[in-house]
Amino acid sequence: VQLQASGGGLVQAGGSLRLSCAVSGGTFSNSAIGWFRQAPGKEREFVAAIKWSGGSARYAEYVKGRFTISKNTATSTVYLQMNSLKAEDAAVYYCAAGSGLISSTMARSSGYSYWGQGTLVTVSS
Repeated sequence: VQLQASGGGLVQAGGSLRLSCAVSGGTFSNSAIGWFRQAPGKEREFVAAIKWSGGSARYAEYVKGRFTISKNTATSTVYLQMNSLKAEDAAVYYCAAGSGLISSTMARSSGYSYWGQGTLVTVSS
């Protein structure tokens, strides 16, 4: 399975960005695609995840109401729409794929077997 994250860039605080994660090379019916982020000097943290079948989603508390995860099964792409960006959202964002994940485990990075290369989001204040 290969994942290619894109869409990062420089945005002013309060602005928006949409990240994309192109997924290929596997079957995803029992999979979830997650977004994680890592800021300099900090540990990687969960942002959002979506089940490939059914589309149920889970969000970290600090992005609820601002970020929206969605998927396009026709193009095997997962999106992360980020609105009302804050300085603390600046990080390298990674998408990842894992199988057999349920709502209670979708936030754990250890549940994801495949990772993309990351895309940098910079927020200026």
